[in-house]
Amino acid sequence: MKVVVVDYGSGNLRSCAKAFERAATEQNIQADIIVSGDPKDVSSADRIVLPGVGAFADCRAGLDGVPGLVDAMVNAVIKNAKPFFGICVGMQLMADVGREFGDSQGLGWIAGEVVAIKPTNKELKIPHMGWNNLKIKNTHPLLAGIAADGHAYFVHSFQFVASDEKNVVAEVEYGGPISAIIAKDNMVGTQFHPEKSQGLGLKIIANFLSWKP
Repeated sequence: MKVVVVDYGSGNLRSCAKAFERAATEQNIQADIIVSGDPKDVSSADRIVLPGVGAFADCRAGLDGVPGLVDAMVNAVIKNAKPFFGICVGMQLMADVGREFGDSQGLGWIAGEVVAIKPTNKELKIPHMGWNNLKIKNTHPLLAGIAADGHAYFVHSFQFVASDEKNVVAEVEYGGPISAIIAKDNMVGTQFHPEKSQGLGLKIIANFLSWKP
């Protein structure tokens, strides 16, 4: 299995790749984890991982700045239905639009928008940073073997608001509900960082590697 962690100038690429390598090893999954921004690698991948750190607009510009990369992703994920995993801003990029520092077009793979977190409790600080309990909303293979109140590690100031609640697999509470896991068809995304979420994160990665949507 060829798993490509997309390199477009954003994301904790090495730590992300290391987490995927460890999850594959621990679960005896034969997987070749490659970090690459080459559209040819994306096209030939069996599974695609898109990490993302920073502002939505910057990450989208990074994707657009690699000739042929977005087209290769669309062909692989949308046309050929290869399993896709977006992490943090990588998940947010699946939305229609991001509203950070003005409006930026997303990939439009899962209907929704990315907006600023505005907690009802004014004492809660932004960015939302640290460990939070997941609240499962809809069943999904990504959550196999995951405790209903498992802890995951978050660092973000914006959130994915999905147009269809069926696409929200899990939420966390932070002055109101915030999408923690988004999914549709062969695509999944976590707002939290699985590579920093210890046992829960490794289990979710392993579930993704064995998932057959």
